[in-house]
Parts: sequence; structure tokens; C-alpha cells
Amino acid sequence: MKFYDCQTAPSPRRVRMFLAEKGVELETEQVDLGAGDQFSEEFRRVNPDCVVPALVLDDGTCLSEAIAICQYLEELHPEPPLFGTSPVERACVSMWNAKIEQQGLWAAADALRNYAKSFRGRAVSGLDSYEQIPELAERGRRRAERFFHRLDEQLADRPFVAGNNFSVADITALAFVDFAKWVKLEIPEDAGNLRRWYEEVSKRPGAAA
Repeated sequence: MKFYDCQTAPSPRRVRMFLAEKGVELETEQVDLGAGDQFSEEFRRVNPDCVVPALVLDDGTCLSEAIAICQYLEELHPEPPLFGTSPVERACVSMWNAKIEQQGLWAAADALRNYAKSFRGRAVSGLDSYEQIPELAERGRRRAERFFHRLDEQLADRPFVAGNNFSVADITALAFVDFAKWVKLEIPEDAGNLRRWYEEVSKRPGAAA
């Protein structure tokens, strides 16, 4: 297998954190998004969507979504379990991972990609060009700010996002909180539960990945 990564991007970081929690190492190739390596003919043969992360299996199959890659790795390396161990726990992990992606990560991405000069003409990741929409940047900031409080509420009576056990939902949440800093959004002062959680998970082996 070969893992296609970019050290500066939040989505491949989620896979790196997952691998670190599992204690698994993969052959890795860096894709420099700033230099446009994702649009090269070589990488387009790997992933026609021109995004990272991507994991190419020994049979040539390409998995190109962070959560799909993590699910595959979970099957190969089930310990420690990061997708839950019971039907209800697995469902809660999947539900919260989706909420964090949709309401957190994607909101922060809208805020960044529709504002930063480096993303002019590249407001949406992938092969096609899309112009920035300033209103989406502002809406993204508001949504991300609101989601900080939603996470804080969720963490009021549990140690981790989806329950009593660390999971891939916490990995996605950590990626969101750190990514939001790119648009100068920090954990609000009144979000004590989220701050407690962030300080604890930031000490885990995967956090530095």
C-alpha cells in the first residue's frame, strides 16, 4: 500500500492521526498542494478527483476519502477500536463524525477557501475551478463558531465526542478545531467542556501526526 499525504492539509492529517493511534506505518508520498502536484498527470492517474488523502492498495484500488481509508484500516488493524465496539456505539461514532465534517470542517473550509487570496479560482477542492463567494466565507465562519458551542454541549457529560471511548469522531473533531485556527477561530472562552477535551486529546500520540 501507498499513502498519498500532504502535511499541511486537515483531511490527510486525520488519516495520520488514525495510523498513529493504531501504531501502523505506511509507505507515504507527499503531494505538495501549494505547488499544484495534485493536478499533475502522475497524481491524476492515482486519484482523478485531484485531492488527498489517497490510499492505493496492493491490487491498485484507490481509496480517496479520509473516513473510507480509516474504515479500511480499522478492518485490517481492529485494535484499538476507533469506530466503536457495539452497534449503538458504532452508530454514534458515525453520526458524530458526519456532524463534525458537515457542520465543522466544511464550514471552516468555506471560510478559508472563499476568503484567502491563495484560493482564488480554487474555492472548491478538486479538478474544476470555482470562484470565491465572500458570503460563503462569512457564513462558514458563523457556522464554525456555532459548532464550537455544539461540541461543548455534547462534551458536557461524556469524556469523548461519541461517548466514553476515544474514536475517529474525536480525530475529526481535533482536526476541525486546529483547522479553524487558519481562519482565526479559537475555542470560545465559555466553552469549558470543549477546552477540557481539547487539552486532553492534544496529548494523545496521534495529535502530533
